[in-house]
Amino acid sequence: MIVGNLKPLEEIIESLGDYKNIFVLGCGGCVSVCLTGGDRQAHELATELDHIRHYKTGKPKFTVHTIERQCEPDWLKDYLTIPENTDAVLTLACGAGVQTMAFFFESLPVIPAVNTTFMGSNVEPGVWQEMCQGCGDCMLGYTGGVCPVARCAKTLFNGPCGGSSNGSCEVNQKIPCAWAMIYFKLKKIGQLDRLTKVREPKNWQPAGGAGPRKLVRPFNKPL
Repeated sequence: MIVGNLKPLEEIIESLGDYKNIFVLGCGGCVSVCLTGGDRQAHELATELDHIRHYKTGKPKFTVHTIERQCEPDWLKDYLTIPENTDAVLTLACGAGVQTMAFFFESLPVIPAVNTTFMGSNVEPGVWQEMCQGCGDCMLGYTGGVCPVARCAKTLFNGPCGGSSNGSCEVNQKIPCAWAMIYFKLKKIGQLDRLTKVREPKNWQPAGGAGPRKLVRPFNKPL
């Protein structure tokens, strides 16, 4: 899932400029699961922004709503109505949702309230760990389900660096070495021989090196 953090309050307030009628829009998708941009967080943010102390010339009026997914144009078309006299939309969606909103509502400024950070999973209550960078050339089958692109600080593909120590990364001793994790996982499943194969330099074009990526499904063709 996509994980994000709320932007600093000062940055959000500055981005509101002189807008007087602001539509605060939460998203029920990924950012809701990571407790950043759901309905509760949208109302909490609007409540905080509603304090007069943040403004020199009078505070804006805030209206709050949440939609299931902001990255789906069909949802925006069928289930979202922007209140009249809205000057700007302050969205708590991820970057994909912000851009979809900006494209769909061309005549309105769409302001992000969230910094999109990574794709990851919930490893324990309240903790999300980066797991994937969407490189477009997945090698998890080779590395025992541990991603060296996202989880190795140096993105190494042929084993650990010389700074790895006792299973910890040299960048931060609290971070487990991805290649130590790969080794022990492959050992556990009896596939250590995979590490004897030298990996060629990675092709980064699928990761976006050839420009913005797009996926097209030929729905009009029979299976």
